[in-house]
Amino acid sequence: EVQLQASGGGLVQPGGSVRLSCAVSGITRPRYGITWFRQAPGKEREGISCIMDTGDGADYADSVKGRFTISGDKMTVYLQMDSLKPEDTAVYSCAADVNYGIRDCSLHERIMDYWGKGTQVTVSS
Repeated sequence: EVQLQASGGGLVQPGGSVRLSCAVSGITRPRYGITWFRQAPGKEREGISCIMDTGDGADYADSVKGRFTISGDKMTVYLQMDSLKPEDTAVYSCAADVNYGIRDCSLHERIMDYWGKGTQVTVSS
């Protein structure tokens, strides 16, 4: 059974940092991608960063490029979030793309095969 579990959220001040973790288990495909999504109240879910299971091929949405850093391996994927802004407040979740023949990770939610529950990040003074 594929399981994804996001953790590490909380309350952080503007300009601060937080690191999220996505624990991955049960994936048996030779290659897969892990993507971080976020959804703020009243807004659509947004894919913000992704990485391949080998720890390479990272990609970022323009909204977080230069502030967020993704890293990890087959068991855990991290999202280091720096220079946080109030508009980064959202529920953050991770998802897996296990399609055969995958070569690059994706920020598109329709491609994802498995989802984990989210963790709340609130940026406020």
